[in-house]
Amino acid sequence: MSLPKTGVLIAAALLLVGCASKTPKSLVTPLPPVAKHPLTSPSAKNTQPMRGIWLATVSRLDWPPVNSVNLSAPLRITQQQQALITKLDKLKSLGINTVFFQVKPDGTALWPSKILPWSDTLTGTIGEDPGYDPLQFILDEAHKRGMKVHAWFNPYRVSSNIKPSTAAELNRTLPLHPASIFVLHRDWIRTSGDRFVLDPGIPEVRDWITSIVAEVVSRYPVDGVQFDDYFYTETPGSMLNDAQTYRQYGQAFSSKGDWRRNNTLQLIEQVSRTIRQLNPNVEFGVSPPGVWRNRSFDAAGSDTRGAAAYDESFADTRRWVQQGLLDYIAPQIYWPFSRDAARYDVLAKWWADVVKTTNTRLYIGVAFYKVGEYSKIEPDWAVNGGVPELKKQLDLNESLPHIHGTILFRENFLERPQTQQAVNYIKSRWGAE
Repeated sequence: MSLPKTGVLIAAALLLVGCASKTPKSLVTPLPPVAKHPLTSPSAKNTQPMRGIWLATVSRLDWPPVNSVNLSAPLRITQQQQALITKLDKLKSLGINTVFFQVKPDGTALWPSKILPWSDTLTGTIGEDPGYDPLQFILDEAHKRGMKVHAWFNPYRVSSNIKPSTAAELNRTLPLHPASIFVLHRDWIRTSGDRFVLDPGIPEVRDWITSIVAEVVSRYPVDGVQFDDYFYTETPGSMLNDAQTYRQYGQAFSSKGDWRRNNTLQLIEQVSRTIRQLNPNVEFGVSPPGVWRNRSFDAAGSDTRGAAAYDESFADTRRWVQQGLLDYIAPQIYWPFSRDAARYDVLAKWWADVVKTTNTRLYIGVAFYKVGEYSKIEPDWAVNGGVPELKKQLDLNESLPHIHGTILFRENFLERPQTQQAVNYIKSRWGAE
C-alpha cells in the first residue's frame, strides 16, 4: 500500500495534469519532479524464473483482433475481451507466467488516461472510448490465473508513420480532452525513422513521459513497467533533427552523442526514482538491443559485430545496470548460436557477467518470431522446426546462475504454423511444471 504522503503526492500531481487554463497545453502539464531521495536498491521481489512473452498492440500485431474495430461497440468489446481471455488461457497452459502488455504503443493509451488520448488500435479512431479499460481487464484476467503483467511503454514514438492521413488524424484530436501531444506541443515533435517522435533532449518531454508512467503505476496494480528499445530511433534516410535542442541544452557536453546518452540516462533515472517512490513493489526494466558495444570499439564490449545500443540508440544500457537504476534488464538476443557476428551464447554470457555484481536481474529476450522460418544467414531456426536451437538457448539461460529467465518475442507467433513444434516443446518444458 502507498504511504499517506505518497498518496497526497499522486493526488496533487494528477490534479495538476487535469487542471484547465487558458491554453490546452495545461492538459499535459507534467507531474512535479519527484523529490530526489536516495535511490533504493532494486529489490529481490521476483524469485520465480521469468517465463514471459511480449504482447504487442502497435498496428494490432498481437491484439486486438484486426477485424474487431469494424464491429458494433458491444460485439467489438466482446470479441476483444474474449480474444485476450483465449490468449491468456493458452499462455497459462504453456507455463508462461508474465505478459509484457503494450499499453503505450505510440502517443496513445490503452487505459483511460488524463494525459494521452485513447489508442486507435481499439476502435479505429484516436480518442474514441472503447467502452472498457483494456489494462484493467488484462490485469484482472491475468492475476486470476496467477500470471503477472508488466505495462510495456514505447516512450517517444508518437506515430508509426508520417503519412498525411496520420498527421490529419492527430490534428483532429485538438478538441479532445486530452488531445494528442502532436497538437498540444508541436514544438516537441520531430521526424525520425519515418515516424513522428518526441525529442528526448527536451527536459519537459522527459518529465511528460515520466508523468505517464506515474499515472499507470499510481492507478493500477501492475507488476512491472518496461521500456522497449526505442530511445533515439534514426535511420540513415530519416535522422532526428535535434540540432536546435543540442544548441539549447547540450553545450556542457563534448559531443552530441554524449549529450544524447545523458538525455536517455536522465529519463531512465527519473522513471526509476518515480516508480520506487510511488510503489516500490513495481519492477522497472528495459529491453534494449542485445549488443551494448562491440569490443572493436570498447574493450568492455562483447565479442560481436552488431548494431550497438550505445552508438546507435544512444542508450548506455550497461551503465544503467551498474548504477542500480533497473530491477531487471532484458536484452534482445535475437540470433542463433551459429551467427558469428552476434552469437547467442557470447552475448548471454557477456550480459550475465555485467549483472553478476549488481542487484539487477537478467532476462533474455529470445527471437521466437524466427523459429521455424528458413533464413540463408541463420539456417538453424528452420532445423526440426527450430526446436534444437530454441532448446540450446533455453538450456544456456537455465544453466547460467545470473540469468533469471526468458521472454519470447512475440505472442502472435505462437499461432503460426511454422512454430507449432516449438510451441509443443515449450509446453512440454514449461507447462508440465
